[in-house]
Amino acid sequence: MSITPYRPFPLSYMLSRLYDAELAQSRADAPMHLPVDVVATENEYIIHAVVPGLKPEDVNIEINDKTLTIQGETKVPEYDNGQYLLDEIFYGKFARSLAIDADLDGSKAEAKVENGMLTLRIPRAESAKPKVVKVMAR
Repeated sequence: MSITPYRPFPLSYMLSRLYDAELAQSRADAPMHLPVDVVATENEYIIHAVVPGLKPEDVNIEINDKTLTIQGETKVPEYDNGQYLLDEIFYGKFARSLAIDADLDGSKAEAKVENGMLTLRIPRAESAKPKVVKVMAR
């Protein structure tokens, strides 16, 4: 069992692009890379992602065959007559896709957002669960 992330970015790459003034606009237009934790148990996959300030309706989750996609958007707050002195918080679209090498039962998946944490539970399909064969004596 393995997880294959799409578009991994090394920390050095992310930091080098973060402060490049010429890339400021492209950074605002490009989807944010959503970091996730993935835990595999015998019966399910549990995925955690930090989504501060988002409501459940702000997050879209799609399970297609063995690919999981999480996407959404954080809106820029409007400040009356304010001027940014520091602009470090990411606002805009985010997306993350993972290829999971096990059959998933997307029809029984459950997701919740609580205290800025998305928790997604996706059961393994019956065909992907280990089978126990009882040995009988003759």
